Amino acid sequence: MNKLIAAGVLSAAFALTACGVGKPKSDVATVDLTRIMANWPKFANYNNQIQADAFAIESSKAPETQKAKQRAELAQRYTQFQSEITNDVSQAAQQVATQKNLKMVFTRQGVGYGGTDITTDVEKILKIEEKATPKP
Repeated sequence: MNKLIAAGVLSAAFALTACGVGKPKSDVATVDLTRIMANWPKFANYNNQIQADAFAIESSKAPETQKAKQRAELAQRYTQFQSEITNDVSQAAQQVATQKNLKMVFTRQGVGYGGTDITTDVEKILKIEEKATPKP
């Protein structure tokens, strides 16, 4: 399920149009979703909850018909979580784009190079604190 959530969030490309005057260094910005997922407690909590529920379903001794129903309910919850997380990140990116007069925002994962990185600004709106990188 972790890969499903990550794939779902990563697949959400942001093409946001913002109005305004003045030009920043670039009209295009990027957001690093991998970094956001690694540091966002809300994402981690949803991910852990989905994984724990999936494990509980698969390890239960319930009849297969009941497990199938539970899997369907879990898939529905997963879709709701994915939608909520994607919406939160998209709204935060749109807010930053509007503030900085950016024309488009893409995921860092979808751009080879270029663009202004607004990940830190999006993290501030989402109240994400970056975890320190462990030292070797």
